[in-house]
Amino acid sequence: MRVNGMVVTTLGARVDPDLDVVDVDGQRVRASPERWIVFHKPAGILTTRSDPHGGRTVYDLLPADLRPLRYVGRLDRDTEGLLLLANEGELAHHLLHPSSGVEREYHAGVAGRPSVDALQGLRLGVELEDGPAHVLRAHVLEGEADGAVLALVLARGRKREVRRLLKAVGHPVRWLRRVRFGPIRLGELPRGGWRELTMVEVEALRATLLQDRGA
Repeated sequence: MRVNGMVVTTLGARVDPDLDVVDVDGQRVRASPERWIVFHKPAGILTTRSDPHGGRTVYDLLPADLRPLRYVGRLDRDTEGLLLLANEGELAHHLLHPSSGVEREYHAGVAGRPSVDALQGLRLGVELEDGPAHVLRAHVLEGEADGAVLALVLARGRKREVRRLLKAVGHPVRWLRRVRFGPIRLGELPRGGWRELTMVEVEALRATLLQDRGA
């Protein structure tokens, strides 16, 4: 490998893709352009690269040029909604770290209409099998024939956390949709649809981390 015309033999040598010219076996190496998309994952689809049991995954629904992207966090099989995918690993890692406090907002169709006490219980905290959990905010959006629709905001993404919280307060989930991750909203994106994030939206993700760190 050559960097700026000089042979490099040191393992772990650092290069700046914006400034340095890297050649391997005489071929110029170019960094892939930063790419972020938001995808509306339908229910029944797995958030995984492949499934040995033959289940459909998010990558089966994306065009070939988007399949190298990595998903940023997961949605379980039965949950639909906003899923970010990107090729920028460092920012994705920081967004998912528990210390980041990046908000996730969900709309949940639940059995029954939660009382004021039940909503307060979600905010104060519920003891789950893997430790206490709580929501930042919770309120009823509307009623349904078989229950109600809630809006819930959390700052973490533990496995099936929303479902477990709502079951614990006596209102099992009938359907669940993530509608926001940090500053990125699902909006009117149809199920199975995707779109590129704008530069403004990517910078908003970065700004979210800076705010959470008090920078």
